[in-house]
Amino acid sequence: MNDHILVINPGAVSTKIAIFDGESCVWQKTLSHSVDDLSEYASLIDQVPYRKRLIEDELKRDGIDAGAFDVVVGRGGILAPVPGGTYEISSELISDAGSFKYGEHASNLGPILADEFATVAGCKAYVVDPVSTDEWTPMTRVSGLAGIDRCCHYHALNHKAVARVVAERMGRRYEDVNFVVAHLGTGVSVAAHVRGQVVDVFNAMNEGAMSVDRAGGVPAIPLINECYSGKYSHLEMKHRVNGNGGIFSYLGTKDMREVEPLVTGGDETATRIVDAFAYQIAKDIGAMAVVCRGEIDRIILTGGMVRFKYLAEEISSRVKFLAPLEIIPGEEEMSALAFGALRVLRGKERAKNYAASRRG
Repeated sequence: MNDHILVINPGAVSTKIAIFDGESCVWQKTLSHSVDDLSEYASLIDQVPYRKRLIEDELKRDGIDAGAFDVVVGRGGILAPVPGGTYEISSELISDAGSFKYGEHASNLGPILADEFATVAGCKAYVVDPVSTDEWTPMTRVSGLAGIDRCCHYHALNHKAVARVVAERMGRRYEDVNFVVAHLGTGVSVAAHVRGQVVDVFNAMNEGAMSVDRAGGVPAIPLINECYSGKYSHLEMKHRVNGNGGIFSYLGTKDMREVEPLVTGGDETATRIVDAFAYQIAKDIGAMAVVCRGEIDRIILTGGMVRFKYLAEEISSRVKFLAPLEIIPGEEEMSALAFGALRVLRGKERAKNYAASRRG
């Protein structure tokens, strides 16, 4: 008999839901939330009843019994730093997610919604490889300025999902290989995967390559001068580097589907910025190759932006000498969530205890 799994993945303007019977996705929907819909709620946590009701209505519309699931799994948000893995949702995990103690993001609603539906089904609920997955050593955290540590936030769910897929294709275990993975979506993160652990990351929110709307690592002194120029408030500067930075700051769009025809049409400004973006990603991949001491089994490019052929080829041309390269377009988040729960259900992995695992 197949294991019946409900998957819930909340995003800023959508909630993705899916049902898996074992490894097979048998039903999937994306529930969109307009700005007007969300403006009624003072905070993210206030959206929980609204999103829950939409999920219930969608299940009911298709005649799906909300009480018939063997397990419910939600996207893990910005929780305490924890090693990668599948975590049983507990009161401590719910508290940290709902209080936004470690950061505020729509994915924090994932554990809360999963717990609500698990209660209805009378089953367990899990999160898998949350955003705050952290397998760094103390050395990795050193930034270069005492009092400011480097921070491990990245697209852990998709990183580890595609790494497992590639390892399986190779006939190897994820825990036995070294990969450099570059996730190129709205956010960008480049990481060194060493024997099943992500030991270092560049995330465009703080350092490394820019992304569609994040500045990445910008020169420190000019940035400090901007902060004290009097032109921007504290909040405006935050938005300037995270939200209004990156490619958007140069080209005025956050949609790479609008940038691609500019490049193919020969627009010089767009081509220069995309070339610079590819160059920065390639440099980050090179840095992570050093973290792996040059022992790399594969370089993996993933995320929606690798569908942009020119961009993928520019990155590939610079890094292909390091290791064989795999391109996996899009994201594997829904299947990654389901498979994480499935590994626990089938005894291949033991669910971790959040309270015992968290740091900080």
